[in-house]
Amino acid sequence: MMRVSVLHPDIANESKMRSPQHSLEEAVSLAGALDVDIVHSAVVPVRKPHAGVLFGSGKLDELGSIFKSEDIGLVMVDGPLSPIQQRNLEKEWGIKVLDRTGLILEIFGDRAQTREGVLQVDLAALNYARSRLVRSWTHLERQRGGLGFVGGAGETQIEADRRAIDDAIVRLKKQLAKVAKTRGLHRAARAKVPYPIVALVGYTNAGKSTLFNRITGADVFAKDMLFATLDPTMREVTLDSGQKIILSDTVGFISELPTQLVAAFRATLEEVLDADLILHVRDISHPETVAQSVDVNNILDELNITDEAKEEMLEVWNKVDLLSEKDLAAAQNSAQRHDKICAVSAVQGTGVAQLLDRVETSLQKPWTEEVLTLSHAEGKRRAWLYKQGIVESEEMNGNFIELTVRWTEKQEGEFAKV
Repeated sequence: MMRVSVLHPDIANESKMRSPQHSLEEAVSLAGALDVDIVHSAVVPVRKPHAGVLFGSGKLDELGSIFKSEDIGLVMVDGPLSPIQQRNLEKEWGIKVLDRTGLILEIFGDRAQTREGVLQVDLAALNYARSRLVRSWTHLERQRGGLGFVGGAGETQIEADRRAIDDAIVRLKKQLAKVAKTRGLHRAARAKVPYPIVALVGYTNAGKSTLFNRITGADVFAKDMLFATLDPTMREVTLDSGQKIILSDTVGFISELPTQLVAAFRATLEEVLDADLILHVRDISHPETVAQSVDVNNILDELNITDEAKEEMLEVWNKVDLLSEKDLAAAQNSAQRHDKICAVSAVQGTGVAQLLDRVETSLQKPWTEEVLTLSHAEGKRRAWLYKQGIVESEEMNGNFIELTVRWTEKQEGEFAKV
């Protein structure tokens, strides 16, 4: 197993919401998502970043000695490295160096399960590799699995010329276009189902999949690990009142998510854009839960979530079972005072029933009653109304059909497109 060092550069005079130690802990957790042996980790103070190698000469020598004595074969730097910095550090230490973007791409490549997920990761990885010119990308010959930045089939550095990478990018985009078309058909089919979509979003490892399993009784992979879920999963859920909803579990967000992945996984997150209600799941026991919440909201803004959707969004304060007695009382008090906050423990089931009640209340839209007049030739529109379950009565009036419907503003808008 490859021996790894994880470094978090603490750059002076750089505005930051997180403490360097917590950032390092998250980076170690990220690295731990791969099959590696983390034998060294450290916060490295950087008074002034060096353009060519990031760290000062003294620190380079000090770290190099540690890597040699610990027989370390890979260094993961928790931050962005320019292609020049990455190459120079590899030359200086004589070992592989991976920055935060490369690490997250590696994890995504290892975890993606669906056809689209694999293609999206490969596309993001190629765009990343293109800027570095010398990167291994032999993972494209494999059906799925890690990207080869860490080891395995991509162990040897390959001089990938731009034309070959560009050809691969064009090929992947064509394949993605086909997959996206198929997903569009699936989404159109789901739009005909008169059930609202409720999407779980949140920082990675906030407990979304555990909550999803608790509500649906499904067996989605859930583990105390960053990026345990990468591909969206959807299940039908029947609420106590009998109303049915479609619950969607999505990929976890993270601070400084590589821009390549924000763009690449936009299609995967379309379920969020189409959702009738968003549940923002927070690990309320995490010391930097507020900073994580800010990161999630920033990514939602990048996805162009509407202001209305953000106003309707419910905050699910998860993992209350890990809070102290005092903090638990404060969280429950906030949930009682604010109708957009629910305090739950997905592991123990505490507060989940109350959450589902809030979901049902939030989904209740004002209904209006209206009489529609359709010709016999408009059978498709009539069938759509019945499929939505909103027809109260139907009467024949000469050559026309008069239907009394009870619908929401959204359904009225959808009917206009039928």
